[in-house]
Amino acid sequence: MIEFDQYLGFLAFLTILTIGFWLMIFLITFVIPFWLTGNLMQWLKEKRQKAKS
Repeated sequence: MIEFDQYLGFLAFLTILTIGFWLMIFLITFVIPFWLTGNLMQWLKEKRQKAKS
């Protein structure tokens, strides 16, 4: 039979696992593409400014 402290540990493990999973999904689908797009736009803007001068 599972004891109460083991049950709490298991719930804590599931909570941390779930938070980590959704954080990973959020980073992969939104934050990383947003960061890469911003960097690409900034790089292109600097390249255009160098070509004008």
